[in-house]
Amino acid sequence: MKDISFEAKPGQKIAVVGSTGAGKTTLVNLLMRFYEIDGGRITIDGVNTAEMSRSGLRKNFGMVLQDTWLFGGTIADNIAYGKPDASREEIVKAAKAAKVDYFIRTMPQGYDTVLDNEASNLSAGQKQLLTIARIFLCDPPILILDEATSSVDTRTEAEIGEAMKKLMDGRTSFVIAHRLSTIRDADMILFMAYGNIIEQGSHEELLRKNGAYAALYYSQFE
Repeated sequence: MKDISFEAKPGQKIAVVGSTGAGKTTLVNLLMRFYEIDGGRITIDGVNTAEMSRSGLRKNFGMVLQDTWLFGGTIADNIAYGKPDASREEIVKAAKAAKVDYFIRTMPQGYDTVLDNEASNLSAGQKQLLTIARIFLCDPPILILDEATSSVDTRTEAEIGEAMKKLMDGRTSFVIAHRLSTIRDADMILFMAYGNIIEQGSHEELLRKNGAYAALYYSQFE
């Protein structure tokens, strides 16, 4: 990767867009230090992330991805994965914030219902809301969101979208976007191609430039 330069301010929503293979996921992996950079630097509140421990760095991030991950154990344990010492009161508060508390209470043993390794007794939307509850509990300052609603129906998409909107409030969010209609309200859009950021700006600014972003945007609405 080269020519990567931008500043995300606290509370901003940053959308990362581009075609398949453009480098969107690689950018996220660099933020999380799954890959090490060989030039330049990435800072959080002025601190070079290369000087942080990986565990310390990653406590700053919460991730909601297309593919959810739940493990064999109780619903409460799954929500508390990132904060295993959380009290039941904290777990319930997080579930309510993610709009999944009512569903949990309809399960046979409520929060103590045991999930198998595949969480096969849950729908895709229910799994996604549990992962959102997990992030509410950890309360990280930075979010990474990768089209978490792409595999659910329209009604569930609205529920997840509402929970995610609440989750993003006051947090810096990086949204890997596939459908450009979902990120028109982003504070900054980074358009990537061949591992580079070739355009950046708001939705309106990029449409006025009539460049690569505008071409992709209009192609999705033809």
